[in-house]
Parts: sequence; structure tokens; C-alpha cells
Amino acid sequence: MAQPPGSTPQSPHAPLLTVSPSRPVADRGPALTSPRPTPTPAPAPTPAWATADPYSSALRSGRGPLFLRRADGWLLPLDVERWCARADRVDRDVLDRCEGVVLDVGCGPGRLVAELAARGRTVLGIDVSEAAVEHTVRLGGQALRRSVFEALPGEGRWDTVLLMDGNIGIGGDPRELLERVRQLLAPGGLLIAETAPVDIDERAHVHLTDAFEAAGAPFPWARLGTPALLRHARGWARAGQWTAGGRRFVALRTRSASNSAEAAKSTAVISSQRARKPSGESAVADR
Repeated sequence: MAQPPGSTPQSPHAPLLTVSPSRPVADRGPALTSPRPTPTPAPAPTPAWATADPYSSALRSGRGPLFLRRADGWLLPLDVERWCARADRVDRDVLDRCEGVVLDVGCGPGRLVAELAARGRTVLGIDVSEAAVEHTVRLGGQALRRSVFEALPGEGRWDTVLLMDGNIGIGGDPRELLERVRQLLAPGGLLIAETAPVDIDERAHVHLTDAFEAAGAPFPWARLGTPALLRHARGWARAGQWTAGGRRFVALRTRSASNSAEAAKSTAVISSQRARKPSGESAVADR
């Protein structure tokens, strides 16, 4: 897909998004022979919340109430109305920072995917919720019903990955999620993550609830403020952090191939120098 004037040029390693499984393929007429059936791989297990009635109902209606509920009864309200609306000013500012081809992890009802697609950008949303994928496609975006921890198209070639609306909490293990995102990004690729508006580093098992009853089994989730995310982002280069509209964001960049080679060379030089230090000198502490 062509880039709009003034946007970041598409990476030469960009994944080719030639399949949109949520859209029907145009009828090309009857086949001359009956095609052989193609074996369908077994689907990956779907997280309990993805099929929870309150979540699907909220996305389809475009409104809450919807909460994450911890075992102690504490409720975290989810901003369904904003998710189901068009991208707002704060969202658009985030999207202005995106580079090349974009993967929106946990795209929800697809407002960001639709906005980027409308700009002529190459973008794919992934979500484990069927209702979320359907909504994204209705808005004009491309989306796959897929977990970030499953095989994805274009692995190692995405220029930007988005983890918005608290999706840094997916899976309940931020370091594991960051490592997975690193595998998806091209060298020097950009991650933009939305963090909690408070300084928190929490892991919990939660239920989705509409305030009347919880649905499905509990699932792991995490909440991270900006300081916590930066602590977990070892091996990433900081590319910026900002606050807008009461929301907080962090941009991180993977090391480029040249940076990685230089870092390895520097480590080897430092190790060699330490080995030659006189016994009376104290070693420099690792940082």
C-alpha cells in the first residue's frame, strides 16, 4: 500500500499484507475441477476473556460498563466508549509518530487501524476477540484473530508495534511480552506503549465483568506505569515519553544490527580491559 506524502517511507523489508481473512474473496467463477480440501491447522487456545459475553457485547454495542475485576473485588473500569469511537486527538498524535508498516497488538474494535488505513498506511491489527476483529474490518481496517504469542505475518520486519489502551499488560508478564515484540520488529524498529497514569507495577489474575457478573476463567494481566516499563525494558533504547490528555506513553526502539555489533564489541573491549586491571584496582560496577 502506498505511503501518503510526508509519511515515513515503507521499509524495504515490509511484510506483504496480501491476505485479509476477515474479508470474502471475490467470486472468480466456477472451478473446472473440484479443489482438494486444504487441511486446517488446529486453532490456538483462545483466552477466556476473548469469548466472554460482557466483552463481546460491549464492543458490539459500543458502550460499557466493563471492568477488570481482581480477586479482592477491586474494579478497573475499561474505556469502551473511547475504544469504539474514532481516533481522537491524542490517538492521532501517537499515530503521527508511527514509522513504516505498523502492527497494532490487541487492536480491539480497530479505531487506530482504521485511522492509519485511511491515511494510506500499511497496517494490521491483531486481537483474540472475534467481535474486535469484525469491528475493525467494518471500519475499513485489516485484522487477524490471533494472539501476539502465535505465529504472525512479517515477523522481524515490522517497523512499528503499538501496545495501546493498557495492552502492555497482555499475558501478565511484561518482560516476556517485550521480548516477543522485539522478535516482531525489524532492527531499529519502534514500540509505542501506553502506560498506566500512575506509578504501578502489578501482576494479577482478573475477570472481565459488566459489574453484574464475571464471565469465564480468570486470566493473567499486568499494569505498568512508565517507570516500571522502563525498568523492564532492558536492551531497548529509549526513544521518548510523553503525557497527553491524561494518558501516558513510552517509545522504545530495538537495537539496530550495527548498534548490536558495536555493543558486543564494546563489551568485549571492556571485559579485556578488566582482565588486565592490576589487583589493587577496584573493578567498575556493571550498570
